Amino acid sequence: MKKVTDSFVLSNGILIPCLGFGTWQSPPDEAASSVRHALLSGYRHIDTAAQYGNEPDVGRGIRESGVPREEIFLTTKLWNDERGYETTLRAFERSLKNLETDYIDLYLIHWPATPHRFENWQELNLGTWRAFEKLYKEGRIRAIGISNFMPHHMKPLLDACEIVPMVNQIEIHPGMLQPETVKASQEQGMLIEAWSPLGTGRMLKNETLMQIASKYNVSTAQLCLRYALQHGYLPLAKSVTPSRIDENMKIFDFEISAEDMAFIDAMPYFGGSGFDPDKVDF
Repeated sequence: MKKVTDSFVLSNGILIPCLGFGTWQSPPDEAASSVRHALLSGYRHIDTAAQYGNEPDVGRGIRESGVPREEIFLTTKLWNDERGYETTLRAFERSLKNLETDYIDLYLIHWPATPHRFENWQELNLGTWRAFEKLYKEGRIRAIGISNFMPHHMKPLLDACEIVPMVNQIEIHPGMLQPETVKASQEQGMLIEAWSPLGTGRMLKNETLMQIASKYNVSTAQLCLRYALQHGYLPLAKSVTPSRIDENMKIFDFEISAEDMAFIDAMPYFGGSGFDPDKVDF
């Protein structure tokens, strides 16, 4: 990867730009302005979700940027209270309306239904996925995938699905690598997207990472994003500050050494979202 618009190839042949711009926790007005700035700066991959509450503003930012819709890879996600076949279809229509677009490039199940909350969790996930498959076959979504699915959530879905998910978007950053989930996903041909690659900011204050970043004359954020990219993951960079939006895009003119990659790989857990799919109450 040499630039922000270089792409990974999904299992169905669709190209997805190698660095995404995330909008989690971005308030509406800031979501619009940051998306607009990101696109004008060169990003072409925007990631949002129904649950973020900013789909209309992300759509506004896209329109205000003047960048043609067909040049943008747009992801949104189905929220947990919309799981199930019919409710998924209705939720998808709302997302289209909110974003003011007639198709989605990537649609993800935001979180798996899990046995600690639902006796019929497998049925819920499969019914949701059947709706995803329908929308994909109709050409209304260019690629479909999952998010926060661990191997034991994936297996019942994979055993019954017609179309294998093309992406699994999971929390990955130094100290939290989820090797079992990565392996199970990649064995099925899924691309790993790394959400919160900066550990919701906790990575930025880590002295070890700061020291490694200084060796390359880059910021700690740039180091973490490059680290994900060198592992073959697609990082989702998030900021509402124009200077940092621009800085996070500049990760293609340096390479982390094998020694430093291995050192970061071995770091213990030191911070993250704390969200465990098998324990969350949402």
